[in-house]
Amino acid sequence: MSAAREYGLDEQYEWARPPQGGWTADDLDRLPNLPPHTELIDGSLVLVSPQAAFHARVMKLLQIALDDQAPDESEVLPEMSIRLDEKNQVEPDVLVTQAYEILDPHQTWYGPQQILLAVEVVSPDSRARDREVKPRKYAGAGVPHFWRVEEDRGLPVVYVYELDCATEAYKLTGIYHDKLTLTVPFPIEIDLTAINRRRP
Repeated sequence: MSAAREYGLDEQYEWARPPQGGWTADDLDRLPNLPPHTELIDGSLVLVSPQAAFHARVMKLLQIALDDQAPDESEVLPEMSIRLDEKNQVEPDVLVTQAYEILDPHQTWYGPQQILLAVEVVSPDSRARDREVKPRKYAGAGVPHFWRVEEDRGLPVVYVYELDCATEAYKLTGIYHDKLTLTVPFPIEIDLTAINRRRP
């Protein structure tokens, strides 16, 4: 019997009430009519609010710049899930893979060992997740680089973190305002003030 029938719910809202022990990452691909970009954190479904213009523009700026500068063996993707473990599957705003890998065309996630960089653009409803929960989980799963992007007077500020393998935690390596210039995980130079231009 499905969870929906067991709880007397309409099939299309089967995700509305979790089973005992919470949802699993496998459930994300099976539950009908989940809202787009639903994440799983500690067995609970996290629904995402509509995207603001700042958020969309930052994603576009970073995706184009990273795609242009990432190593040929890497791939840059927006809003692709990372399955961290059975109870956690999250969707960074932008990710860079370690190496290009042909996935099954229907696969909806990467494993953490395939990820070089995860980027989260902070929204009003995601502050705690993006500042505390997700970085901790990315680090615990071994994702080597993490960026958190905040908004300051309409412009992005990028907080850059690198994994300390000894502590399995991120350390902040820099805060970047107008221009992001890095040598790791590969040489990167991004004009952050280009966010409001039609072409970065």
